[in-house]
Amino acid sequence: MMIIEGSFDPRTQANMDAALERVCGKTPYGERHPVRKRVAKAIVLCAKSGKTTLGTLTEAGEKALWRIQSKVA
Repeated sequence: MMIIEGSFDPRTQANMDAALERVCGKTPYGERHPVRKRVAKAIVLCAKSGKTTLGTLTEAGEKALWRIQSKVA
């Protein structure tokens, strides 16, 4: 289980939340827990690596979503 609250500054946390919503809003499967969890994990890993802009976090989430979709297709 990954606990992130308190691990990031408020701006980074807001960017992470926005990136998750942007990415998951692009797919009809975005509200499914396993999809959101995989996308969120990619976003958290990106932020932990020091890349915390909304653009880079969104890109990390989009890559995770693409990998999920390519496995389903």
